[in-house]
Amino acid sequence: MQTIQLSLSPEQAADDNAIRTKIAKTLSVDTNDISSFRIVRKSIDARGRRPVVILQLNVFVGEQPDRYAHFNTFDYHDVTNAKEVIVVGSGPAGLFAALRLIELGLRPIIVERGKTVDNRTIDVDRIYRNEELDEESNICFGEGGAGTFSDGKLFSRSKKSGKTGRILEIFHRHGAQDEILYEAHPHIGTDVLQSVVTNIRNTILQCGGEMLFSAKVTDILLQGDRVTGVRLADNRTLNSDYVVLATGHSARDIYRILTEKRIAVEAKGFAMGVRVEHPQELIDNIQYKGYKNNFLPAASYNLTAQFSDRGVYSFCMCPGGMIVPSATELRGVVVNGMSNSKRNSPFANSGIVVQLYPKDLSDFHQYGELCGLYFQQHLEHLAYVNNGGQNQKAPAQRLDDFVKGKLSGEISQSSYLPGTVSSPMHFWLPSPIGEALREGFKIFDRKMRGFVTSQAVVLGVESRTSSTVRIPRQRDTLQHTQIAGLYPCGEGAGYSGGITSSAIDGERVAEQIKLDTINNRDAHTRKHFT
Repeated sequence: MQTIQLSLSPEQAADDNAIRTKIAKTLSVDTNDISSFRIVRKSIDARGRRPVVILQLNVFVGEQPDRYAHFNTFDYHDVTNAKEVIVVGSGPAGLFAALRLIELGLRPIIVERGKTVDNRTIDVDRIYRNEELDEESNICFGEGGAGTFSDGKLFSRSKKSGKTGRILEIFHRHGAQDEILYEAHPHIGTDVLQSVVTNIRNTILQCGGEMLFSAKVTDILLQGDRVTGVRLADNRTLNSDYVVLATGHSARDIYRILTEKRIAVEAKGFAMGVRVEHPQELIDNIQYKGYKNNFLPAASYNLTAQFSDRGVYSFCMCPGGMIVPSATELRGVVVNGMSNSKRNSPFANSGIVVQLYPKDLSDFHQYGELCGLYFQQHLEHLAYVNNGGQNQKAPAQRLDDFVKGKLSGEISQSSYLPGTVSSPMHFWLPSPIGEALREGFKIFDRKMRGFVTSQAVVLGVESRTSSTVRIPRQRDTLQHTQIAGLYPCGEGAGYSGGITSSAIDGERVAEQIKLDTINNRDAHTRKHFT
């Protein structure tokens, strides 16, 4: 096997025969001598006049490789009779914690407030039709968490590259496409994610784990300063000395439960704003410098600006995607973005958000560490008021009008299925957000000429970028700083952002629980023989 790198036109990169010819020329071999080649990494360089596809390849001459063999091994045991660990939440952190617990010989019991992905999809379709929201089954709550209805981005800023590769291989093992193993910015897509999540559930159940759906946690049970289990909405109790809190960033009731029980949470910075949508063709034209080619993927962007010492940046950009309703409470409107695997929608959307800090929220300081949560809730209700109370219709404004501070007479066509209502968002968005957004958009337009246009529309509000609090945990044991056996985990606890980093954190917590079970057993043995 030899590893080489090729620079190809988009047409060449889409043609295996063209790739094979280029390999033969590079290695000075006959094309017939090339048994196979496998893409190791694929990226696009669009800095020049014409975009170039960069391929890193493993080339096999006289040998046949396995189909994308995994570097990691996964040994999922039968844990039917093993020690039980309660995992609250079935998002990426919860699911990957459960899979890792099984590998380590522990039995996960996943407690999920929402429904299975199939039943959840029915409820999401109702929201798309602007029917009444189900507060327990929606785009944020249910099997797979908010990530199930997202772009399924899998790249991470985590420096643990080996861990990232392991996560990608687990997704691949459970049905994700080969491309996630070599794309520079891999994504799965909502359409594929739904079956992947189902396959992960099947692995957990087949190994003797348990998954409880429509099972909302209403209390965390304690004995002194140690967790003993959880209570559910139907008054059932589940007992365990180990509870993983992997609820995601939208489970506000969990933060309130912790606060009421005087279990520490800490206010932290977060970001809020709007979601902007352009015709994908317009973004392609800007990013590919007018070069049109059917073999190029839908173009994306990553924009940052600074205004009055406050960051303004693009978040969760979805090329070829759609804007979706992501509220979890009645009388609130939240928007987010998602894409299917082919990213073939005629629209491109992205959150454009502004950094906020607890010190910015003086009107909400009476809520203590939950000040950001209540500000977030307030802004979502403002969006609801400004849509005329029409369920999940989104207040909207043409982007150029938003920047000019002018009401839009009519709104451009949008991918947002519940519908839009023309609204003076420049007027009612709180000034730290609205002013920074308008100035940020001006800067973005200088970086991407044509970005601010009447063809683009902003929808409100993009408010669920991350948790507004952090649940503190010890650096060494990963347990809560006050409560033994309680493991804050993932995005909702403030320790990750996105699917991959949440999955990594879930595995890390599972590994720590295994160590703690060994240490506790050894301590018990020493005590018994003393």
